[in-house]
Amino acid sequence: MRLPLVILLLAVWNPNSLLATEKPNVLLLCIDDLRPELGCYGVDYIHSPHIDRLAESGRIFKRHYVQAPTCGASRYALLTGKYGPSDNNALFKRIEGVSSPTAPEWFRKAGYITVSVGKVSHHPGGLGGPDWNDDAIIEMPNAWVRHVQPVGKWLHPRGIMHGLADGEIRGNAKEMDVFQLAEGYDDIYPDGLTTETALQELNELAAANESKPFFLAVGIIRPHLPFGAPAKYMKHYEDAELPPIPHPEIPKGKSTFHKSGEFMKYNRWGRDPNEDAEFAAMVRKHYAACVTYADAQVGRVLSSLEELGLAENTVVVLWGDHGWHLGEHGVWGKHTLFEESLHAPLIIRHPDMKHPGAPTDAIVETIDIFPTLCDLTGLDEPDFTDGRSLRALLDDPEADGRPAISYFRNNWRTLRTDSHRLICTEKHIELYDHTSEEGETRNLAEEKPELVEKLSGMLDQRLKR
Repeated sequence: MRLPLVILLLAVWNPNSLLATEKPNVLLLCIDDLRPELGCYGVDYIHSPHIDRLAESGRIFKRHYVQAPTCGASRYALLTGKYGPSDNNALFKRIEGVSSPTAPEWFRKAGYITVSVGKVSHHPGGLGGPDWNDDAIIEMPNAWVRHVQPVGKWLHPRGIMHGLADGEIRGNAKEMDVFQLAEGYDDIYPDGLTTETALQELNELAAANESKPFFLAVGIIRPHLPFGAPAKYMKHYEDAELPPIPHPEIPKGKSTFHKSGEFMKYNRWGRDPNEDAEFAAMVRKHYAACVTYADAQVGRVLSSLEELGLAENTVVVLWGDHGWHLGEHGVWGKHTLFEESLHAPLIIRHPDMKHPGAPTDAIVETIDIFPTLCDLTGLDEPDFTDGRSLRALLDDPEADGRPAISYFRNNWRTLRTDSHRLICTEKHIELYDHTSEEGETRNLAEEKPELVEKLSGMLDQRLKR
């Protein structure tokens, strides 16, 4: 069918006006502190029906590893596609010497409407200052057409970050309960409010979608500490039989173990989950309730996408920013270089999905997401990222991955291969065999120096150090 001459002339004058509707939209769902323990990952006791449904039509990456076991640095890797600083101020540090554009900036320059709601970069709303609401301090300049964070009763984005029910804001963490359940609707906790705003933004983007594609990022805070969720989400876990915590002992010898300072600073009613099995089970169930609460928010956004007729032309990415220990190695938190801190969920669905629902065991990294989104939407792939497109794995789940690199603190680094994990710090080296039942409980570094040397060389080469 030939297009009328006037339309062709308009397309030459403004290419985006004609071609925008042919470009897929992007919906990026970022979930904080989410372990890869979901129904679709084979964990039966977790109730996650909405994420599971997404997985049925997308690709589950069973071995996705983040670049850092902390929010800000992991999100830096997601949004730049590059290895970078290892702390929570990573994106703010980038401003001082901005070089390459971030993913949303790249899409914005290509004609996309870029909108962020909630915690996508480290600060919900993307601003700095004492309460994270200073318009003069922008975490990601030029990235978003709109970067919004409703605050409601929590007064400001900093209050949202660690907020509990009905506007409770963290001041002294010792005075805030480490977990909580409250009766009410989803918006009695911050994520419900964020989701309402995300739905409003999605409606606006749908109205404009005839002329421009969108890149919408939605950041859900739970299951981040403190573990607060509407009480209805605990019903799935009240009588649940939890599996035993694997390797719960504190490691012997030098490792990246820590004393769970972030968790322990909250009010725990004088109880320690490493010494109190009943309390440990309570913590795990409240974490699970928060996962189900987060899943419900994902479901609301995905349902709206379908109701608006946008699902068939939208690339959907669900990404966890890092894992979280629930007693493994005696840790309750993140901030280690063990598997539990670095292994996180990743699900990608796109309009031309091949073999939907089939998982892949290939190792992939967070830095791969930016170039993958460019590949799937037909944008020029950036030549400045450290990641690579996952298109091959989206076409064929049996395609190859590559070892994953992660880092933390000043010079802690790790390489995860199909069979081993190497951890290098300034003071010690750890080598673990993942083909053994002992896993990350027996350090083999002294027994296998040749393998340590080989993997160290790979790590140095990839990081160019």
